[in-house]
Amino acid sequence: MDYFKKSLALHKKFKGKLSICGKIAVNSRDALSLAYTPGVAAVSRLIARDKSAAYTHTLKANSVAVVSDGSAVLGLGNIGPAAALPVMEGKAILFKEYADIDAYPICLDTQDTEEIIKAVKWLSVGFGGINLEDISTPRCFEIEERLKKELDIPVMHDDQHGTAIVVLAALINSLKLVGKKVNAIKVVINGAGSAAVAIYKLLVKYGVNEKKIIILDSQGIINKERKNMHPYKHKIAERTNLQNLSGNLEYALAGADVFIGVSVANVLQAEWIDKMAADPIIFAMANPDPEISLENIKKTKVKIFGTGRSDYPNQVNNVLAFPGVFRGALDIRAKEITNQMKLAAAEAIANLIPRNKLRFDYIIPSPLDKRVAPAVARAVKKTAQK
Repeated sequence: MDYFKKSLALHKKFKGKLSICGKIAVNSRDALSLAYTPGVAAVSRLIARDKSAAYTHTLKANSVAVVSDGSAVLGLGNIGPAAALPVMEGKAILFKEYADIDAYPICLDTQDTEEIIKAVKWLSVGFGGINLEDISTPRCFEIEERLKKELDIPVMHDDQHGTAIVVLAALINSLKLVGKKVNAIKVVINGAGSAAVAIYKLLVKYGVNEKKIIILDSQGIINKERKNMHPYKHKIAERTNLQNLSGNLEYALAGADVFIGVSVANVLQAEWIDKMAADPIIFAMANPDPEISLENIKKTKVKIFGTGRSDYPNQVNNVLAFPGVFRGALDIRAKEITNQMKLAAAEAIANLIPRNKLRFDYIIPSPLDKRVAPAVARAVKKTAQK
């Protein structure tokens, strides 16, 4: 199927993917009086006395704002807020389909950090959670951290944490198959954007030795000797890459157990994989084309290969994480999404496949598996309640 052509036709036919559907019929005087004036005044007076009633008497308890400035959309780059709108609509549909959450696409016509923070704070009143989406690095770090501190509802930049959760889930099961211990593996992360940083941090929380992690940006391996790096990369250099290696991806891969690509298409050469450790694990997640193609990976010794694509096996995609994470957070009216919740979510995803059912082409559930969001939500709630 030509997905690009078919998608254009579908979006034009329906004028987008979302619409608003009322929960009650307004088909009589009494119904109008209850839904609107005068009856609704009683609800407003209640909330004016007790703001928490917004969770029990309005849509707030089950609503998430999907907020973007269009500065880092999929593999398309800085295409602006209008072009980001269909992607945010898509995200909202997934929230509804997998977790029955009412999500609303909100595209902001500014890429100024302070203006975005102000806008989200102003509109947060009607939402139980904020899903930040497709905001470029490094602004996304400050925007998320500030909003987490200044709002009393959960805020998550899904490009960071949703991706990290699913990568960890895939790694947990991959290590079971190849019989390696998490604290002994060498991990190479190609890319140093928001997803890469979040993956690195969550892997360390799970038990990967951060001194055995090597992260590369477009200039090569991040190390202590590099000059003119952004401060967040200097922090990475201080904590990773114990040997202070420098060089390119080929050099970094020597003896590595895991390659995680969150970068650009076709940067991983098949012959470089021969330099990796036995039974290497490759997650090539650049979209729409991965760091190495399925055709080229077949020429290598790799047994476990995951991408972000739905037409390849082992789809490592954040749709497995964010619906359930927010479902769990909303259900218990959480004020934040913690690292412990993220780790619990990753383990819940991984544990949906029993050890005796794991295969090299089945290390992670399908995004269409309806068990995933409820399992993640249960894990998040249980962890938060502890």
